[in-house]
Amino acid sequence: QVQLVESGGGLVQPGGSLRLSCAASGIIFSRYAMDWYRQAPGKQRELVATITSDGSTNYADSVKGRFTISRDNAENTVSLQMNSLKPEDTAVYYCSVNRFLRRYWGQGTQVTVSS
Repeated sequence: QVQLVESGGGLVQPGGSLRLSCAASGIIFSRYAMDWYRQAPGKQRELVATITSDGSTNYADSVKGRFTISRDNAENTVSLQMNSLKPEDTAVYYCSVNRFLRRYWGQGTQVTVSS
């Protein structure tokens, strides 16, 4: 019943920006921390950013200062604003939530940073 649907991925040049969004359903959204992960080919999935139920944020060192996570509890959405994109940011980006010791994932959205 938990569903997470990402949108906003695409192709962008180095130095450009994208904004990813994730729409959540099947949970009392405001009670849960929401996460963005990414996975590049041949690499482990890594945690990119987290936002807690009260709005506190944390970021991977690799994206700190460039990415911003935010949430809109009225709309049950979490977003990831991605600025100053680098080729190494190329990956499939996943929205995720941990509920009752089980992690749920969206379908992923491809972000490609290339000239």
